[in-house]
Amino acid sequence: MPRATASPATPSPSSSPSATPTPAPAPATQLGTEAADDHGGGRGRDRDRGADDGADDSGSGGHGSDDSGSDDSGSGSHGSDDHGAVGGPTPQANDPAIGTIGDTVQEGSGHAVVDGRGAPYRFATIKATDLGGRTVLVHAGASLSARESAVRSAAVAMLAGLPLILLVVGGVTWLVTRRALAPVEGIRREMAAITASEDLSRRVPEPPSHDEVARLARTTNETLTALEAAVDRQRRFVADASHELRSPIASLRIQLEVGSAYPQLLDVPGAVKDTERLQHLAADLLLLARLDAGERPGQAPVDLGELVREEAGRRPSDRTPVSFHVDEELHVTGSRGQLARVIGNLLDNAQRHAQDGVVVRVERRGDRIVLTVADDGSGVPAAERERIFERFVRLDDARARDEGGAGLGLAIARDVALRHGGTLTAGEAPSGGALFELSLPAAPAPLNAHATPEGAQES
Repeated sequence: MPRATASPATPSPSSSPSATPTPAPAPATQLGTEAADDHGGGRGRDRDRGADDGADDSGSGGHGSDDSGSDDSGSGSHGSDDHGAVGGPTPQANDPAIGTIGDTVQEGSGHAVVDGRGAPYRFATIKATDLGGRTVLVHAGASLSARESAVRSAAVAMLAGLPLILLVVGGVTWLVTRRALAPVEGIRREMAAITASEDLSRRVPEPPSHDEVARLARTTNETLTALEAAVDRQRRFVADASHELRSPIASLRIQLEVGSAYPQLLDVPGAVKDTERLQHLAADLLLLARLDAGERPGQAPVDLGELVREEAGRRPSDRTPVSFHVDEELHVTGSRGQLARVIGNLLDNAQRHAQDGVVVRVERRGDRIVLTVADDGSGVPAAERERIFERFVRLDDARARDEGGAGLGLAIARDVALRHGGTLTAGEAPSGGALFELSLPAAPAPLNAHATPEGAQES
């Protein structure tokens, strides 16, 4: 509880707010004035040893007379009693007799003994002047024990409760994390089982929720589905390629064995034909392998009309004639070799099924360059127009391997078209035969290109 005393001001330089006085026991609140001694050198009468020993001229706290030499002869309006307390009535705040209080307040802290108990205190000292012109120092102090006790209690509570709080938070976090990751563990176990069994038809469990774990499970199942389809295609491809390679190899072996035993019976043209079939099949398989590996096509401009003329000129004269119509130079961007392979495969397929002739047209439709190949054969049934683009697929009327191909030409043509940003579809020609349409994005003509319109040509 704050305590206050008043003592005459002295010129002593030892008045410092950081001093640690030991005030004598006194009432809860004391306020008064003492007259300064004219001689300034003597000490007041020792009415209370605690008052004389517990106060000094530092002004930092406590109560009693200062060391400047005050006595009871000049006590003024308030005198000191036998216990060192200032006598007289307590002034009121609005009493004009109080005088003037200075503006400067000095503060400090230290240890003091009050009522026989030592405790940390906060002290304040202010200088005041009464109406008689006397200057006094007012000392006030407040104990810091309650605040320090509260701080200690809070620190003890925090130190004692923090481990418990951490334990509870850690346990709750572990339980929540384990429950949230339980579906992930189920996905991991199922994936491990799929890897061990190599059974790609199995799927991971999908939670009924719509959170990230459920999306992860669905994406995993979609990946497994795509992987299963890719593996199935690879297995079918290997089986079909082995079957296609076995026939010409077996035929070539028989011819060589017969020629070795009976040289006069050696069928050299047949052996050459079987060798060519093997060569073409090996080239097709190699191209498919490169396409499956993600080989990117070139970005050079290619004149599609010129490419048609070159491929038509390579046709043997004993095969079905090919007529083509190119109005102008039409350029696309891509690999010249792969696009030539597409045109060659389409012409081979059309000549194999045509009766009288094959018609090829190249024209611009908006921002696309469209090439059409039409024959006058039996055509392709509507139900088979997508299936014929699968690998190693032949229709019933083209099953003979000595006349037909291996069933890879159209598959390669569509794959190349897709990788060039185009499409390849099958339809019905005006003559009733098959119509294949290749559509590719148009490319700007090279700077050195010049238009050379040509009419219909036939070869």
